Amino acid sequence: MADRRQKLLQGPIAPALIGLAIPIILGNLLQSGYQLTDAFWVGRLGAPAVAAVAISFPVTFLVIALGSGLAMAGAILSAQYMGAGRQDMVNHVAAQTMVMVAITSVILGTLGYGLTPYLLELLGVAPDVYAGALGFMRVSFIGIIFVFLYAMFQALMRGIGETKIPLIIVLGTVLLNFILDPFFIFGWGPMPGQGVVGAALATLLTQALAALIGMIIFLRGRHGIELSWRGLVPDPLYIKRAFLLGFPGSVELSTRGLGLIVMSFLVASFGTLTIAAYGVGSTILQLVMIPAMGLSMAVSTLVGQNIGAGNIQRASRIALLGTVFGFGILTLVGVVAFAFAPLIVAFFVPYDPDVIAEGARFIRIMCLAWGGMGVQLCVVAAFRASGNMLMAMVIALVSQFMIQFPLAYVLSKHTVLQAHGLWWSFPVTNVLVALVSLCWFARGSWKTTRPTEDDKETLKVTEEAIIEEGLR
Repeated sequence: MADRRQKLLQGPIAPALIGLAIPIILGNLLQSGYQLTDAFWVGRLGAPAVAAVAISFPVTFLVIALGSGLAMAGAILSAQYMGAGRQDMVNHVAAQTMVMVAITSVILGTLGYGLTPYLLELLGVAPDVYAGALGFMRVSFIGIIFVFLYAMFQALMRGIGETKIPLIIVLGTVLLNFILDPFFIFGWGPMPGQGVVGAALATLLTQALAALIGMIIFLRGRHGIELSWRGLVPDPLYIKRAFLLGFPGSVELSTRGLGLIVMSFLVASFGTLTIAAYGVGSTILQLVMIPAMGLSMAVSTLVGQNIGAGNIQRASRIALLGTVFGFGILTLVGVVAFAFAPLIVAFFVPYDPDVIAEGARFIRIMCLAWGGMGVQLCVVAAFRASGNMLMAMVIALVSQFMIQFPLAYVLSKHTVLQAHGLWWSFPVTNVLVALVSLCWFARGSWKTTRPTEDDKETLKVTEEAIIEEGLR
């Protein structure tokens, strides 16, 4: 732990950034294996099945986003406390985050399960898509507690700079999901096929296993974070702080999720072909964003720990270098995607030439501006790591509701572009939001916030409570 902390706080920036980013990127690539495996096998069922998964993703993402701010707050605080050398507070943050995330996931999962039919009716889902989407979404909501718990485990481990253990866990569970998916979807022997619902069931089982392993690691305390049963007793002072810090993060992620749902309204109005193309294109978009997302997570960890240690200028250099890397990586990926777009879409939907053509058009329109997403992700990561969640929230609101959705609506409904107008809203938004993010970053106001130093009296009381509980 001491060697790792010294490397992150004092060593060369580029090797530290790359050393953190590579395991995160590999882990995220493997994590996307859940969606890729589902898309691969469900694509063999036809366009309605692909559309069912596509229409379900934004809704479940929105519900997950509502509770993700708490895990985000935990990751920020754990990174800063680790940078400050406060192992006692790292353990306390982890325990309290676990409690809050578990409770939140049960509440949101229950609400989501009950509201699924109404959400699908509100989205105006076609009759041939409705049944599959209903089953897929409800199973996803049942398993949302496992998604939350494992996401929290990953975030906290990443906050202290431990990125290899989550990678190993994801590798095992994704391989298991790849094996289970075809059996649950198509059936085998006496076990009947469940179709689209089978994909959700296989994912639920493997994510439950990942969450269980993560909790066992925390309780054993051998990898940088140690939980005790006493530490799981709710601490009102910390919960208040985490809520105030995490609420803007939940709004930010919810805004992005709501933006996907709003886009789904527009997409659904153009029929099953456009929905299927959007679903495949969105899956590919999530895949190609993984390198930049992994890099942004590494930026967040490094910036957070260095701010916690008081190395503000080093934190700024980390953010700038990460932004340059993010722009270059996603631009290169965009060029490759442009060249091979039809082949990429055909991998997911091999037997439908119309979906292949429309999906390839979607990718080619948006992919050359992917570098803008790399810039935005790394800048926002620096904002979050410093505790400036409000900045990240405002950028998300501007991106979705002041730029992309109005632009998509006007171009698709009031120009000759029709459905292609939806596709053009993506590159324009990416470029504009990247410019806004860079301008805000250049102001430097994000450097002045440090949530672990806010409300020192509250922190003192919290520390006294920790001592009484025997956590030190």
